Amino acid sequence: MPVSQGPAGVKQEMHKFKAGELHSGSKTGPTVTNRKQAIAIALKESGQSKYGNSSKKSFKGGYQ
Repeated sequence: MPVSQGPAGVKQEMHKFKAGELHSGSKTGPTVTNRKQAIAIALKESGQSKYGNSSKKSFKGGYQ
């Protein structure tokens, strides 16, 4: 289920964590019990994580 962008999305995901409904990986994956892992998942799902953002392409140098 898609979450809202920004802080509202983080709030939604942390609510799932507190209710015991946040899963790592897919819906069939194990439930998340670590708070730090829940925060990382929440940031990634809401688009605020600095990791896993494939929309930014870095310039690796060289001439083409």
